[in-house]
Amino acid sequence: MTPMLAPVADADFEAMLALRIEALRESLERLGRFNPDVARARLKSQFRPDWMRHLVVAGERIGYFTVEPREGELRLHHLYLRPQAQGQGLGAWVLDHVKAQGKPITLAALRESRANAFYLRHGFKVVEEQDFDIEYRWEAVA
Repeated sequence: MTPMLAPVADADFEAMLALRIEALRESLERLGRFNPDVARARLKSQFRPDWMRHLVVAGERIGYFTVEPREGELRLHHLYLRPQAQGQGLGAWVLDHVKAQGKPITLAALRESRANAFYLRHGFKVVEEQDFDIEYRWEAVA
């Protein structure tokens, strides 16, 4: 099935929070950092519907992502897929969509998350390791 992108509205916040928790829970519990209140605050602090898109497959919202435009680059936040939608090429589809804009991309991934191997497979390079996150950067090959 071909994924589609759909706009995000303010009214989507609670559903997106639930999806975020569903997608991150396993990794956060493994690190002893699962806290729904922190998840809510973090999403709320970066909730910009104009930068966000739902990922829709067969009429169902199965994920979302945020692309923050910055000077000369893009910052990818919140690339979350429901666990049952992971491993089907949908995250790669999103990355290809963002990479097509032709700008460098930065992002952070939670330590010990499977997302780290995903980003490395897709050409991202580690630029900094922090206590809880790993910072990555991707640049198009000239």
